[in-house]
This record gives sequence, structure tokens and C-alpha cells, in this order.
Amino acid sequence: MCVTQHAPSIPSVGLDFGTTNSALAIKRADGTVELASFLDHGQMTNTFRSVLYFSHPEEDEPEGPPVVAGPDAIRHYLRADPKGRFMQSIKSFLASKLFERTRVYTRSYTLEDLIAILLRALRTAAEAQFGDLGTAVVVGRPVHFAGADAAEEETLALRRLRTALQASGFKDVTFEFEPVAAAYAYGTQLDHSEVVLIADCGGGTSDLSLLRLAPARNATTPGPCEVLGNDGVAMGGDVLDSQLVRHLIAPQFGLGAQYRAAEKLLPIPNWLYTQLERWDHVWFLHTRSTLELLQTIQRSATHPEHIAQFLHVITHELGYPLSRAVEETKFALTEHDVSRLEFLSPPVALHEPVTRPAFEAWIDSVLQALDACVDRLLTQCQMAPAAVDRVFLTGGTSFVPAIRQLFARKFDATRLRSGGELTSVARGLALRAYQQ
Repeated sequence: MCVTQHAPSIPSVGLDFGTTNSALAIKRADGTVELASFLDHGQMTNTFRSVLYFSHPEEDEPEGPPVVAGPDAIRHYLRADPKGRFMQSIKSFLASKLFERTRVYTRSYTLEDLIAILLRALRTAAEAQFGDLGTAVVVGRPVHFAGADAAEEETLALRRLRTALQASGFKDVTFEFEPVAAAYAYGTQLDHSEVVLIADCGGGTSDLSLLRLAPARNATTPGPCEVLGNDGVAMGGDVLDSQLVRHLIAPQFGLGAQYRAAEKLLPIPNWLYTQLERWDHVWFLHTRSTLELLQTIQRSATHPEHIAQFLHVITHELGYPLSRAVEETKFALTEHDVSRLEFLSPPVALHEPVTRPAFEAWIDSVLQALDACVDRLLTQCQMAPAAVDRVFLTGGTSFVPAIRQLFARKFDATRLRSGGELTSVARGLALRAYQQ
């Protein structure tokens, strides 16, 4: 593995563009690794929320509606009245052939346009701290993109992401699997060789890499690594959130209820609640035809007050605060056996209790898919669980106790390690960029 010399004024850049959060790290010529920091709710954080907010245009603006990204998007959204268009989980559309363009008020945007807006904002904030980042970057990618069922869709996702990166000023783009990048960060801690399974459980995907790592050269330079295999599933924190929505919120918005049409009692269409489960899809419900459908249903529904709550969330663009309530409930369940989903925005008043065992039962299909993925990777690499020295867990979803227990059962809890759950991939990408 060769180490090339870099101009001291231009650092090596690693960028982790995530479904929920993004992060950027640099490695300077002197070996220093630094994470970009961002102001979020009055505190500095090393993560940049992967969100956009479009304000209502004051008038016809040739450049389109005003737009901000990251923590600024959240601040603008919370202050705005009326609410504009809030977008999140944009990364999850990269492999979708169905997403070609979307209209936001007066302007039409491709997916590449939207991601480029976010990446330019992240880059601008990072350059305010580090100076010019240059044109080269190593960027993380999942082993399998969410929604990619064929190689053609994987290629589409990479092409779109490269186009967005180039539009944000990074002309020389190298992709690296996200768990392999995390292995670079983990490898700086080693004073001996290890066979390591890296599990990067994020918002949109859960990705695995099995590697043989050599001892670190020094505290900021990992030793050589041999990638033995990679695998992943297109399931992450967003899917866990969707189960909380399905079981705690959707019934209060009419799921399972009926309405009268043509003298018959019919179930309220399930697709409305499938959209609600995906925060990145909620804004698709804010169309004239969908609102008219819900208003028609409300007039003859068995529980019209539930439909009124659903309409309120859609028309007042409350997807983001509702998603935060779900996230807070999920994280509370990482520390407590019982929690409660609380959300108040009259007429919406949710106070829904939930236990950790119930939540784990709801996400069982995700746990089974991840367990099967681990077995598949071990089989591919012809390696028994006992031959794996360490399991390094990273990504925000790795905090979920059921995820950790899955790996503890398979490999023994004494072999589990974790750390830098939201930033280890970005750190590793910067190390990878320096060694390129």
C-alpha cells in the first residue's frame, strides 16, 4: 500500500454522505485527522443532517425557491409559518429509476440537483474551518444501495452520486465501501493482526465487511488490510422507525378503520400509511388528489377524528417533527425497557406507550435479514464465527440493543467493539484518501 505526498495546503478528504447524517473528515500532511464541526441547536456536532428545506418563494424567482441544508434547514423549518417543503433521506432514492425529477414550487429538480445542494452546503461549512478542500475526495458507499435489485440500479446510484459530487466541486471522486472505511479507522488502534467483521448499521442500509488487518503503522496510519468479503442489506434505522410508525402512529391516523363508499364499508387504503412510514415519502402525500381522497374518506369514516389528525400532519408539513418523536422513542428504548411516543400539535395528541420486547418483535424481520447476511458473508469467506477475532459495530442503528445482541450471540460479547458510531466512516475515508 503506497503513501503519496500531498500539497500541505490541500488535505486528504473523506466524505460520508449518509441517509440520516453526513460527516466530513480530513487528514493533513502532518498526519492530523480532523472532523468538520457544525452548529446544531446551539451546540457543535461532527454530523451534518442530510436534510433540505425549501422556503415558500415570496414571488416568482428565476433561480427557484430559497433552499438551505443541514442544521440550517432544521432551524428554518422550525421557525417558518407557513411551513415550506422539508426533505430528508434523499440518499434512499439514488437507485430508484422512478425518481427522475420533482417540482418544488416554481422549479423542477433532479435527484442529483438536490444532493448537490446538500453537498455544497456541507462543503462550504467545512471549508470555513479547513480552507480549500480541493477537488479530490474519497466517498463512502453502501455495499448494496437501498432499492437496488440489480447491477444496473447500483450503477445508476453511483452515477447519480458522482454527478452530484462533481457539481459540488469534487471532480476527482473515489468510492469506498462504508464498512471498509470504518476498518481504516478501527485499524489505527491495533498493535497486532486481527480478522475483523465490521458492521456499519446506518439509516438506510446495514453493511458488512470481513477483513484481515495488520498492526497500525502509528496512531494515525493503519496497517495494510485485506478485504475478505462484503455484503449488506437495504435495511437500517429508517425501517426500524417505520415499524414504530406502523404500530403506534398509523392506527391513530385511521389505519385499520373503515369508511363508507357506494353503500359499502371499505378499509381505508393501506398505501396511505405505507407512505407515512417513510419520512422521505410523506411529502408525496401533499397532492390535491390525495388530500381530496382523505377528505372524502373523513366524511364517512368510522373514526373521522383520526383522519383529521392525518390531514393535519400532511397539510402542516409535520413529517419532520413527527419523525423526531419516533427517533427519540427508538433511542429511549436503547436505554429503557419502556418508553412512550409523545407528539402534540392540536388536533394531534399522541401519547403511545411501547415496550422494548414489543419493538423487537416488530423489527424481527430486519433482525432475521441481518442475521442471514452475516451467515452469508461468513459462508462466502469460508470462515467460522470462532475465527473472527473482533466485531466492530458502527453507525447509529448499532445502538439498538437487539442489533448488538444479535452479534453477541453469534460471536460472543467479549469480541464486540464499538466507537465513533456516527463518524468512524468519515475518519476512515480520510485515511483512505491519504493513502491513495
